[in-house]
Amino acid sequence: MLVFVPVLAAHEPSAANLLGALLAFVAFSLVSSSGYVLNDLMDLAADRAHPRKRNRPLASGRLPIARGTAMMPVLLAAGLGLAALGGGLLLAVIAIYFVLTTAYSTVLKQHAIADIGTLAALYTLRIIAGGAATGIAPSVWLLAFSMFFFFALAAVKRLAELVDLAGRGGAATKRRGYLVEDLPLVAQMTTASGYISVLVLALYLNSPAVQELYRTPWLLWGICLVLMYWISRIVLVAHRGQMDDDPVIYAVREPKSLACIVLVGLFAIGASVL
Repeated sequence: MLVFVPVLAAHEPSAANLLGALLAFVAFSLVSSSGYVLNDLMDLAADRAHPRKRNRPLASGRLPIARGTAMMPVLLAAGLGLAALGGGLLLAVIAIYFVLTTAYSTVLKQHAIADIGTLAALYTLRIIAGGAATGIAPSVWLLAFSMFFFFALAAVKRLAELVDLAGRGGAATKRRGYLVEDLPLVAQMTTASGYISVLVLALYLNSPAVQELYRTPWLLWGICLVLMYWISRIVLVAHRGQMDDDPVIYAVREPKSLACIVLVGLFAIGASVL
């Protein structure tokens, strides 16, 4: 869904822009699915030893490894083929995404901090792809917010894994570069990066662009308050060992997180139309 962000942020939801973003959405879904299949194939041993990840289709055996291996190139070819229809720039961005996600699956995920930074970059590339598909260049504000915000989400994912590992009496993550002793530092990185993303948003609210795009821009400050609450909450939840392995999945299932999403939407709509 991040490929639609440039269109929404620029307030330019024309039919052509939405169609371009939709093409990027399908192409990115196929290519990223190919990358996730590769990641799960390489993580089979670690996933089978994990209390929840062992239920994944490949790790549990519900999906044969041979079928998963065959799926990967088919998904990749279909995604790149669709991306080519959107132009050379979109194809280049999605190709870079796949190269980076492959590097993550094979090497970078084994190195502490580098893995979190890579995940943040992969999320931000989705936004850049949306801009490439529509011709709407993402602003520096949007890209800065994205990097810090998704760095926090990636870090909270590692935080949840370390808390789970500590609860099971483990000492080090498998195929990761983290020790249980790193838990406090990872929690600090999560909180700091999340708060910086809110600071970037707050500074953006004082820029001339906001005055041009929104009729009641002061309502956008409500988004800052909601994000401050939500970021603080997910760190607390992860610290207590109650976080899903993926904070995005947690956000779309947990009632308070859903309420925060609704509030953000209401503040953004209110600022645009009131």
